[in-house]
Amino acid sequence: MEHFNTKDIVEKYKFKFSKSLGQNFLIDQSVLEDIVQGADVSEEDFIIEIGPGVGTLTRELLKKAKAVCSIELDSDLIPILEEELKDFNNFNLIHKDALKVDFNEIIGEEKSVKLVANLPYYVTTPIIAKLLNEGYKFKSLTIMIQKEVAERINAKPDCKEFGALSVLVQYYCDTHIVRKVSPASFVPRPKVESIVIRLDKLSEPRVKVKDENLFFKIVRESFNMRRKTLSNSIKNIGLDKEKLNKAFAKSNIDPKRRGETLSIDEFAKLSDNIYDLISSQDNL
Repeated sequence: MEHFNTKDIVEKYKFKFSKSLGQNFLIDQSVLEDIVQGADVSEEDFIIEIGPGVGTLTRELLKKAKAVCSIELDSDLIPILEEELKDFNNFNLIHKDALKVDFNEIIGEEKSVKLVANLPYYVTTPIIAKLLNEGYKFKSLTIMIQKEVAERINAKPDCKEFGALSVLVQYYCDTHIVRKVSPASFVPRPKVESIVIRLDKLSEPRVKVKDENLFFKIVRESFNMRRKTLSNSIKNIGLDKEKLNKAFAKSNIDPKRRGETLSIDEFAKLSDNIYDLISSQDNL
C-alpha cells in the first residue's frame, strides 16, 4: 500500500507552517487509519473535513467515502491540495474560514454526512459550538483535539473537567474517545497530547427544555465562576432572590451546590422552573 508522507509533501513544496493558524500536520499512518476507522467511514458517507493540511488524512478518507469536501483557510495550501489530490474525482475543496461557512450549502441533499477533522487547537471550541448550535444534519463529528478539551467534552458531573462545554456537547451528542495521540505524531510537534473523539449526534437533544437560550445561559453562568454557589452564579437571571429560591426548591436542588455537581437533567429542570417563574411575572 502506497503511503503519502506528510514530511515529503511539506519538503516538496517548501511549505512554511503558520503558527497563527495552529498548523500541526499528522505524520503517523496508524493514527490516520484509526481516525478513518473511528469515524466509521463507508461508501455512502459524504465527509466534510476542516483543515486538511497537505491532504494525508483527506487521501485516506477519499478512498473510503462517497465524497470528501475539505475546507481550508490557508491560501498556501490550496495549490498543494489541488495538485496532490487531483486524481480523485470525489474531492471538493473550499477555500474559506470554516467559522464563516454555512454548512447547509455544502450538505445540500446529502443524507449521510460525517465531519472528520484534525482541528487547529485555537478554533476547537468555536467550531464545535457552531456545528452543534446551528443544527446541521451531521451523523457524527470525529475530531482530533487537545487532550484537555476532549476530557472536558467527555466529562461527567462532579469532577473538575465537567463544565459548560461538557453540557453543550452532551446535550446534542453521545461522546466516545477513539484514541490518544502523542505529540510525536505531528510536525511540528505540539506541546500537548491530543485525543481523537467521536461525537454521535442524537436524533433529539438529550433533554427537553422549554427555552434553550435560557437553559444554556444558566449553564454558562453556573460555570463562569466555578467556586461560587449556584444561587450566587445565577442571581442575575431575571428573578428576585425569593423567586429564585422557589425555583431551586421546586427543582429539588440545593442553591448552595456548585454548577459542576449538576447533571444535565437537573440543569433542565432548574431552567424550566426558572422559565415558568419568569413567564408568570412577565404576565402580571
